[in-house]
Amino acid sequence: MIRLIVAFTPLVGVIILPLLIPTTIEHIGLGAGVLTALVLSILWFVAMLRTSEMPH
Repeated sequence: MIRLIVAFTPLVGVIILPLLIPTTIEHIGLGAGVLTALVLSILWFVAMLRTSEMPH
């Protein structure tokens, strides 16, 4: 199960971020879009670090 999460974490971020940010900017405004991009990027980066597998 963890390997599936490790495999899909980068893909989910690459697909979701570019779709969500312009939508947020269009509906709420530029400031909210920038804040959303910052928060989601940080969360995605933390998720990537938490699920990364280091070689032994």
